[in-house]
Amino acid sequence: MLRVDVEKQLGEFSLSASFESEGRVTGLFGASGAGKSSLINMIAGLLRPDRGTIVIDGETVDDTAAGIHVPTWRRRIGYVFQDARLFPHLNVAQNLDYGRRMNRLAADPAQRTRVVELLDIGALLDRRPGKLSGGERQRVALGRALLSKPRLLLLDEPLGALDEARKVEILPYLVRLRDEANVPMVYVSHDVAELRQLATQIVMLRQGRVTSFGGVKVLT
Repeated sequence: MLRVDVEKQLGEFSLSASFESEGRVTGLFGASGAGKSSLINMIAGLLRPDRGTIVIDGETVDDTAAGIHVPTWRRRIGYVFQDARLFPHLNVAQNLDYGRRMNRLAADPAQRTRVVELLDIGALLDRRPGKLSGGERQRVALGRALLSKPRLLLLDEPLGALDEARKVEILPYLVRLRDEANVPMVYVSHDVAELRQLATQIVMLRQGRVTSFGGVKVLT
């Protein structure tokens, strides 16, 4: 469960958003500049709200009235950006292991095998990021986030930098994550077709305000 009720002033831009979602994939939809990335960064703890609360899986991670702000590294959140942000000097296997080691988690070979198979990246383990396609890099970034054992996965336009062929390639893996990984996701996009295929609930943002919330029918 994710509950958000926040306000934030960012220069001339004002963000005020309130919603509660129990969906497997909560889609944040809106045009560029609607406030999607600012909102997801508040959920991640990268931005502090000026006022309000954020509750993830029953834990209050932000409550301005009570002075609560749980730092990003303690929120147990996986974050996948538009650019994969892999470490170029590490191979795929080492990149996958990075999130686990940074969170001081014990090795879990069974989970690693499941994630590698789920994302079909077994043949890439010895390669460096520079030898991967854009779609392959994003699949590795997803794997790295999952292996940190998050309770919530944030995806900020993960297909935004890919051409149409790569989008078609990676979208089925995102659907598999939704159906098989058992980790709720918040998915930022301005692509209606993407969200129709992937999201279970939609938060529609316009100029920093939630204008609609509900199933994918709100996109019509």
